Amino acid sequence: MTDGARLAWLLDVDGTLLLTEGEAREAFAAAVTDQFGTADDLKDIAFAGRTEPLILADILKKHRQTFANGEEERFWESVFTHMRVRLVPGRGRLLPGVPELLDAIEGEPGWVMGLLTGNMTGMARIKLEHFQIAERFRFGNYGEEAHDRNALARLAVGRLGRDYGVPPSRCIVVGDTEHDIACARAAGAHVVAVATGSRRREELEALGPDLMLDDLTERDRLMEWARAL
Repeated sequence: MTDGARLAWLLDVDGTLLLTEGEAREAFAAAVTDQFGTADDLKDIAFAGRTEPLILADILKKHRQTFANGEEERFWESVFTHMRVRLVPGRGRLLPGVPELLDAIEGEPGWVMGLLTGNMTGMARIKLEHFQIAERFRFGNYGEEAHDRNALARLAVGRLGRDYGVPPSRCIVVGDTEHDIACARAAGAHVVAVATGSRRREELEALGPDLMLDDLTERDRLMEWARAL
C-alpha cells in the first residue's frame, strides 16, 4: 500500500471499545463528595460522547462551584483514584469484536490507529490498561486537549496530516454517539457508527454515518468498506 492509500483510524473508547457499566459516573460523584462535601449521583449530567472537561463544567455549574489554584488538579486525581478502586475484575467489559478488529487494522500495511476520546488521558489509561489494550494504539487525542468533541477531532485530523501525511478524507472516526458523527463531519473525516453504546441504531442511522454497524463483530463488512475508500 502506498502512502497515498494510507488510512488513519480514530476510535472512541466508551461505548465503542468497552463499557465500564457506570463506574466513571460513580468516580466523578465520589470526587464531588471529596471536593465539595456534597452527595450527588450526577444522574442528570450527560456523559456519553462528551469531553470530561465539559462534564466537569456542568457539574461545577450545577453546584455553583469554582476551583481555586490547584483544586482542579486535585479533583481529577480524586476521579482517577476512585476509578481505579471501582474498575476491578468482573466490572466492565470489552465490547464484542474489539480484539479481532484491532488485529485486522494492525495487519493492514500503511494503516495507523489511535484514539479519539473525550476521556482525560489519565481516565483513558485506567480503562485501556484494565482491559489490556492500552498498547494497541499508536497515538491518542484526549479530552483535556480541546473544549469540545468537534475541536478535538479537528486537532486529531490536523496531527494526522502533520505526522503521517494522511488527509482528512482518509481518516475514519469510529464511535457510538451523535457527537462522534458530528465531530467527524466537522473534521472532514469519514465516520462509522456502532450501536453498542447508549444510542439506538435508529437514532444513529438517521444522522447519516458513512457506515452503520450493530457492533464490531461486523469486522469483514467494515474492512471491506475501508479498503474501498
